[in-house]
Amino acid sequence: MEVMHQCCAGLDVHQAEIVACVRQATGAKRTYTLERFPTTTQGLVALMAWLQARGVTHAVLEATGVYWKPVWQVLEGTVDLLLAHPATVKAIPGRKSDQNDAMWLADLLAHGLIRGSYVPPVAIQELRDLTRTRQQLVRERSQHVLRLQKTLDDANIKIAGIVTHLLGASGRGILQALIAGETAPERLLLSTTGRLRKVSPEELLTRLEGRVTTHHRFLLRLHLTQVDALDATLATLDQELEQRLTPFRATLTRLTAIPGVETVLARTLLAEIGPDVTAFPTAAHLRAWACVAPRLDQSAGHRRSTRQRLGSRWLKPMLIQAAWAAVRCPRSYFRAQYYRLRARRGPKKAIGAVAASLLTTIYHLLQSPERAFHDLGPDYFTQLDPTRAVRRLTSRLEALGYTVQITPAA
Repeated sequence: MEVMHQCCAGLDVHQAEIVACVRQATGAKRTYTLERFPTTTQGLVALMAWLQARGVTHAVLEATGVYWKPVWQVLEGTVDLLLAHPATVKAIPGRKSDQNDAMWLADLLAHGLIRGSYVPPVAIQELRDLTRTRQQLVRERSQHVLRLQKTLDDANIKIAGIVTHLLGASGRGILQALIAGETAPERLLLSTTGRLRKVSPEELLTRLEGRVTTHHRFLLRLHLTQVDALDATLATLDQELEQRLTPFRATLTRLTAIPGVETVLARTLLAEIGPDVTAFPTAAHLRAWACVAPRLDQSAGHRRSTRQRLGSRWLKPMLIQAAWAAVRCPRSYFRAQYYRLRARRGPKKAIGAVAASLLTTIYHLLQSPERAFHDLGPDYFTQLDPTRAVRRLTSRLEALGYTVQITPAA
């Protein structure tokens, strides 16, 4: 097999140490040099000097949690680095050790058998940390809201059916009154705005009559305090995001013009993909990276599976959520695409296809800053193949017992 790199290194990164292997090839002869380094800053500087002293030009390391990031930051610029996905560089089953793993990585790199993962610039990595932290805080806030509802159900206060949002004006007024010690249904009703769902006054009083104990009040106060603290943290985080995203304001505006893409998703897309998509040669590469493309699994001429991979828990769920929002937009191309595919492939595959179309649109908008979004419209597929639409509608009428004669309009 052809050797692509004569002197390269494989780095097996752990929490406390790094096992480094330098592979040097001279003709048909190859030598391996192994060394261990701590993951402290001094250890990483020593690793950099050790690699430079041996003339290493290329190095590869696995993406193991966050342990690879300090190594990348120290070595970047001194050697050509490659970040490998652990699933694609698994060693042959057999003897397993850290030294063998490092040697295996060096061998794969020397022969050009490793496809590097996408590593965005530092500014985009920092933006990605902020958006991911925001998603975590939003999930945590949702959990506290659910616990508030659970505590109310345990106290037999049934306000879920009469308030639109538990933490809206009326819902929060009832919660604060309960925490203050109020239990009379009439008094609890006075703490609302009066604009509740249309139910009879007797039913309202019945729903607000419960058995609220001191224990319930403590839990309500605890969870409501946590929600308020998280709201304040999210507000601070949003201010920081607004400052970081100032250079990309025009890009965000163009992205939010796409049906289903609102501000939060646009910020997440910029953080996960970056404003520069040159790392992805085509839109198909981006779809495969985001795991919204069908899997290619064929054997003996048979296609065994087209199921999508799980993908990143930060990007793919947001794309699926945006796809559902785009489907609800009337008179849009994405809505027409969904209902066209749902009849044949089912709702799950149809919404996956809409998410892929959204990501393709986003790719072209990021690739060409001067390009603006233009919806193809709900009649795109009919105009694309009018004969097929005529044939489909004719068959439906014939199935109902009608004789159809097609005459083109003048």
